[in-house]
Amino acid sequence: MSDIQEREDYPLHLLVVLARAYNAVMTHSNRSINSHGLNSTEFGVLDVLYHKGPQPLQKIGEKVLISSGNITYVVDKLQKKNLLVRRASAEDRRVIYAELTAEGQELFEVIFPQHQELMLAALSGLSQEEKVQAAALLRKLGISAEEML
Repeated sequence: MSDIQEREDYPLHLLVVLARAYNAVMTHSNRSINSHGLNSTEFGVLDVLYHKGPQPLQKIGEKVLISSGNITYVVDKLQKKNLLVRRASAEDRRVIYAELTAEGQELFEVIFPQHQELMLAALSGLSQEEKVQAAALLRKLGISAEEML
């Protein structure tokens, strides 16, 4: 194979390697999350509320990358599980906040450290320096691809 063919094929090879790595890591993540009766979006919402405190529904959707229609559905499910509650803003009644219930707080305090440890193990194939480099390179790739949209 010539150098030109290798250069032309390499972006596709990179895409396949990136997708396989993502799928392998996310399989670990999803198994961890699902073992607690949650899906990744529900976990993401709980994570935002746990680490950031009460948030407007719109902000939560932006942080976990889901649409306003989907955030309503996810919040409904979490509210039925008694893991969060909705509260109207005191300043603007059109804005609805979500916040963890005591039960939601307790659950996340148990599952987050376990999940974090599992994710550290799943990413242990890279040294700390390699993780920093990978994050910087993937961020650069993402920004570049986004700018082309």
